[in-house]
Formats: sequence, C-alpha cells, structure tokens
Amino acid sequence: MSYKPPKVWKMDEENGGKFASINKPTAGARFEKELPRGEHPFQLYSLGTPNGVKVTIMFEELLAAGIKEAEYDAHLINITEQDQFSSGFVAINPNSKIPALLDYSNDKPIRVFESASILLHLAEKFKILLPENTPERTEVLNWLFWQMGSAPYLGGGFGHFYAYAPEKMKYPIDRFTMEAKRQLDVLDQQLEKNEYIAGSNYSIADIAIFPWYGMLVKGELYDAFEFLQAKEYKHVIRWADQLLKREGVLKGRLVNKTWGNENQIIRERHSGKDFENIDISYKPSAH
Repeated sequence: MSYKPPKVWKMDEENGGKFASINKPTAGARFEKELPRGEHPFQLYSLGTPNGVKVTIMFEELLAAGIKEAEYDAHLINITEQDQFSSGFVAINPNSKIPALLDYSNDKPIRVFESASILLHLAEKFKILLPENTPERTEVLNWLFWQMGSAPYLGGGFGHFYAYAPEKMKYPIDRFTMEAKRQLDVLDQQLEKNEYIAGSNYSIADIAIFPWYGMLVKGELYDAFEFLQAKEYKHVIRWADQLLKREGVLKGRLVNKTWGNENQIIRERHSGKDFENIDISYKPSAH
C-alpha cells in the first residue's frame, strides 16, 4: 500500500516497533536523576550495543597495554528503561545516546560523547592506537569517520527494517540490504590489501568498525548471516577472527552487556576483578 505524506507531519503514538515507547521528536531530560560515580578517573555510562562496545574495547585495550591510568568504571545505561533521558545523562550528552564519558583525570572534568570522539580522546590522551605521522594518522581517521557515517545505514537502516520494524516491507529492506552489502564489500576490498583496516597496524579504526561489521560477518547481528551471504566477505571474516584473539576485544565486548550467557555478562565494570569467574572466550552463534 502506498503512503501519501500529510502536509504537516504529526507523531503517531501507535507507530509500533521495538523502540516506539522511547523515540520522540523532542530532546532534553525527561526526569531528574543524578548519575552514579565510581572511584576511577574515567566514568563511562553505556550499554553493550555495538556503539558502546567500541569504548569498552578501547579501555580494555589500554589496560592490556599496561596503561594503569586508564582504569574506568562502566555504569549501565539501560536504554529500554529510558535511563538515557535522565537529567544527569543529558548533561553529559544532550543527544541522549550511549556511550557517554566523564574524564576526571584533569583539573576540570571533561564530558565526551559520540563513540568516535571518545576513541579519539583516549587515543590522543594516551598516545596509542593512533599514529602520530600525518599520512598514517589521516588514514586511521578516514576509516574512523567512515564507520560513523556508514553504520547508521547498517543499524538504523538495515537492522531496523530487517529485524525490528513491526512489519516487513520489501522496499526499505532491499534498499538497506544493498547498502549493507556494498559497505561490506568496501571493507572486504580494503582488508584484502591490508592486515588491519587502516594498514599494517591495529588502531582505533579497527575498534570502531569491529563491533558493527566484524560481528555482522560472524553472524552476531540481526540474525542476518545467511540473508546477507556474509560468508562471501572472506577478508572481513579473517580480520574479525584476528581481532577475536585479542584480550581487549574479548573483555570489552562483555562489559555493560545485559543478555546472553550469565558467565559472559558484566553488567557493570568497576575493576579488573569483575572478570573473575567470567568466560571471556568467543563462542560463535550457530548459523
């Protein structure tokens, strides 16, 4: 059935969909609530979605590299319970999206929101996972911002209409499937020529791209491995398998997670001891 837009759009309160009760066309806090604060210099407020996992992987990579100053507390922001609309969270990120970070390691606290901004902030602060030489640095940033510009088509586009929309519609699924596969092909061609996304060295570009596209080709997003024929992207799979051998990746993907096997969930992380009795190994889903 075709749809004719009205002259003036008005929100349909019964628009359905998994996130219908959350989404509104207005910004700002919906209730007053302060955020908790732990003892470490970095206070992360997040959830174990792909965007949140980018940052927890980054922190765990820093700690695995021996940078003790990168100790952090990861507080759970449950977006289905609308935690992201508290006054405390909105004060850090007026866009009400996870992840959001408060950096208390300076004289004055610094708020950092948007996952790429957090990755860049930490990489520059600790001088790691981002080259200092201009050509190599620029290439990493090219791919970091490629991810930020591309993933909305994968998540809000393909993922939404394929997995979350209240009814299946051919046109948007076809449209965003084509784009998701094109993006995978971009990565596959890049990784055919390079060990990592931006060249021969692991970087924040890999950290940003992995939770979305690495997990997609491993069959961990949207139950779409067969539908997307993900096995075709052999170079992306090789790269994802390589990253899944890293301690920082294995640990970071479990932080602020609220679903799955209980022995692979860390709802909140406040010290390395939280990983005791946790199985960090990767167990692939069947597909």
